[in-house]
Amino acid sequence: MPAHRRASAYESDGKEGRPREVGRRRFLGYLIAAPTLAVAAGGAWELLKPDDARAALPSPPQLSDAYDLGDLQNEAALPTAYLIKIVINEDCTASFAMPRAEVGQGITTTVAMMIAEELDLPLDKVNVSLADARPELLLNQLTGGSNSVRSLYIPVRTAAALARQQLLLAASKQLNVPVEQLTTAAGNITGPTGQALSYGSLAVPAASSTLTSTSVVLKPASKFTLLGTAQNRIDALDIVTGRKRFAMDLDAVPDAKPTMVARPPTINGRPKKVNNLAEVLALPGVTDVAMITYGVAIRAETFGQCIDAIRTIDVSWAGGTVDGESDDTVEKKLKAAQLPLAVPSLGTNSVDTEITFAFASNSPLEPDCAVADITGRKGEIWSSLKVPIAAKEDIEAKLGMAPGSITVHVTQGGGSFGRHLFHDVALEAAEASKKMGKPVKLSWSRTDDFRQGRTHPMCVARIRATYALGNVVSYEQRHTSVRTDFTHGLGEVLTTTAAKSPLVGNYSFAQSIFLLSQSSPYNFGVTTQLLNEVDLGFNTGSMRNIYSPNTVTAEELVVDELANRMGKDAVDFRKAFLKDDRLKAVLEKAADEGEWGRSLPDGVFQGIALHAEYRGAICTLVELDCRPETVDRQIKDAVTGPRVTRATVVVDVGLALNPRGLEAQMIGGFNDGLALALTSSLHIKDGIPLEGSWDNYFYTRQWNTPPEMKVVIMPPTTGQPGGAGELAVAPSMAAVACAYARSIGQIPTYFPINHETLSFEPYPLEPSSPQSPTDGLTNPL
Repeated sequence: MPAHRRASAYESDGKEGRPREVGRRRFLGYLIAAPTLAVAAGGAWELLKPDDARAALPSPPQLSDAYDLGDLQNEAALPTAYLIKIVINEDCTASFAMPRAEVGQGITTTVAMMIAEELDLPLDKVNVSLADARPELLLNQLTGGSNSVRSLYIPVRTAAALARQQLLLAASKQLNVPVEQLTTAAGNITGPTGQALSYGSLAVPAASSTLTSTSVVLKPASKFTLLGTAQNRIDALDIVTGRKRFAMDLDAVPDAKPTMVARPPTINGRPKKVNNLAEVLALPGVTDVAMITYGVAIRAETFGQCIDAIRTIDVSWAGGTVDGESDDTVEKKLKAAQLPLAVPSLGTNSVDTEITFAFASNSPLEPDCAVADITGRKGEIWSSLKVPIAAKEDIEAKLGMAPGSITVHVTQGGGSFGRHLFHDVALEAAEASKKMGKPVKLSWSRTDDFRQGRTHPMCVARIRATYALGNVVSYEQRHTSVRTDFTHGLGEVLTTTAAKSPLVGNYSFAQSIFLLSQSSPYNFGVTTQLLNEVDLGFNTGSMRNIYSPNTVTAEELVVDELANRMGKDAVDFRKAFLKDDRLKAVLEKAADEGEWGRSLPDGVFQGIALHAEYRGAICTLVELDCRPETVDRQIKDAVTGPRVTRATVVVDVGLALNPRGLEAQMIGGFNDGLALALTSSLHIKDGIPLEGSWDNYFYTRQWNTPPEMKVVIMPPTTGQPGGAGELAVAPSMAAVACAYARSIGQIPTYFPINHETLSFEPYPLEPSSPQSPTDGLTNPL
C-alpha cells in the first residue's frame, strides 16, 4: 500500500484490516505543578489492542512514500511534546501558547478547535497565543513543511483530553458522584441530578502540586462535534477591522523609533564608509546612523524621514557575492552542472525535455519588520519568526552576547511563503539597537524585500521518459538548482533526526529535503529523481512547497506528452499508471467536477495535474483562455497573456479539521501556482533583481484570477490530518502549464511563460529606496 494512503493513526483493529480511530489509542499526559489546572502531552503509551499492525509498504517505494519530511518533523518534536501545555483559567477559559508561528494560514483557529473539541468547551473560550522562543523545546518550535497541524494534532488533543479528565475527577470529589455519571458540555460538568460545576470553579481544585504522569484516551472521531465542521477564523473580526496587531503595531517599547537600512547596489555588499555622516544626522527627525553588516541603519522619528535619509546618504560599498550574475549566466552554470541520465534515449520512443524555472521572490505582502531593544548585556526582540530558537541563538552569538541573554517574542506575521524561516530582519534590528544603544522598530522596504531578500532559486529540470509496448519503461528526472539555504533550524532537525535514519542516511540538507518530499506517483518502471545544487552566492530560501512546484510541473508536462505519444486521453492515461487509490479518487472527482473533455471555444484549453505530499492527495483542473483578445488585453502596469477562467481543486488531506480553512488554503495555493506558471519571477541583471516593488513583481492579481473556482474536499480517508498549507501550489502550477502546452502544441522550456516580458522601468540601484510616499492628493496623477 503506497504511503500516501497511510497515516500513523490509521491502524487495523483486527477485523478484516478495518482501520480504527486515533481515539482508541491510549496516550501519556502530564499534570504540571501550577496554581490552576495545567496539563501537557507525552506520547503513545499503550495500544488498547496490542496486536494491531500497520499496512505493508508498496514495492518498490521511493523514500518519501515510506518516510516524508513531515514524519521527520514529527519525530524531532516528539521528545519535548510534554512541554506543550494547556492551562484552565478561573474565568472558564483555556489558554495555550502555541509553539508555531501564525502567518495567516489559520492554524491558531484549527488548534483552538482541537482544544475546544476535547475539552467540550465553546470555541470562543479558547485563547491561543504565540509562544516566545523556548530553547527547552529543542526541535519542537519550527513552522514549515505544512507540518504544524500534523505535528500538534495528537499532543494538543492529548493535553486537552487530560484537562477534561482531571476536571471530571475534581467534580466527582466535590459532588460525591462517580465520574461515569458526570457529563461535560459548554465548559460545565453536570451530575445525574442536574447539579453543575463550571470549569472555572474547578480550575484550582483540579490543579496538581507535583509533576505527575497519567494516561488518557482521546475522543474518537465519530464523537466529534466541532472538528470537521467549517469554522470562521477566530481572528477574522480583528483582521477585517484593523485591530490585528503585527510587529509594527506593537507599543511594548515606547521609545522604539522607526529605523530603515540604506542598502548596497548589489546583493550582500557591505558598507565601508559613510561619506556624508554629518549631513545625514542633520536631516529632520534623524537620531542615529550606524553601519551594520549589510547596510547602514538610520533611525528617525518617522519612516518617511528614514526614507529621505536613505535618499541622501552617500556610502562607499564593498562588492557583493553575486556581482555580474544574470539570468543567462546562472542558467548556463546550472546546465553545465547537470547530473547525467542513465538510460539511453530510445529515439522516437523517448520523451526528452529540459525546462528552466526562473528565480522567484520569497517576499510576503507584509515587509520584514522587527522591534529590538538591546541594552547592555540583555535584550528583547519582537518579530514574526518561524524558527525562533535558532534566531535567538544566532543573534546572541553574532552580537557576542551570552546564551539566554535575549528574549525573543514571536508576533503575528502578515504572510511568509517560507520567508520567516529566516531571521535576517530581527538580526539587523538587534545589531542596530546594540550599536545605537537605543530601541528600534526596523522595517525593510518592499524594494529591500525584492532585491536583498530571499529568493526561490533558479533551477533546470531535465527529464527522459522511455516507453514501449504500451508501458513506460523508465522515468529519469534531474533537478539542478541554485543552492537552497536550509541554515534556519531545519538543518539541525535533519542533522539530528534524518541522519540517524537508515532510510535517509548521511545526505546534505538539500538532498535530504529533496528525498523526503519528492516522489513520482506513477508506475513508470525504473524511476529516479535526483538533485544537484550549485552554490553561486545568492540569498535563497525554502519558499512555499520548496522543490515541488518545479519538479511536479516538469513531470506532469511529460506525462501529458507520453499520453499524447501513446494515443491516450490525459486523464485515462494517468488513471492507468497511478500507484495510489487516493490519487485516483481525486483525479476522477476533478475530472467529473471540472467537466474534463467538455466542449470549449477555439483557443481555450484544459489542463490537469496531480500531486501527493504531506500525506495528502490533490488534483487541479483548469481552463486556460489563450484567445488573442485575452492574451493581448491591455491593463495598466500589468503583464497579461493567457488567463485561467475556470479552476477546480479536489483535495484529500486524510481528515479535514476545518474545511473552511482548508478551502482558503487551497485557493491561496492555487494562486501561488498560477503566478509561478504565468507571470511571477525575478529578473537578475548585474548581480541584483530588477524588481523593486509589488508593482514590478507580477504575483496573481484580481485581473488574472479565475472568475470561476471550486474547491472540493474529499471525505475522511485516514483518520488523521495531513499537511495542507503548501499542498495546492505544485499541481496548480502544473495544471496551468499543461493547459498552456496544449495551446502551443509542445512542452514549454521556460517558466513563467511571460518571463521575457519586462513591462516596468526598474528603480535605480542607488538610492536603495524609492521616494517617500504621498497621500495621493498633494500630487494627484
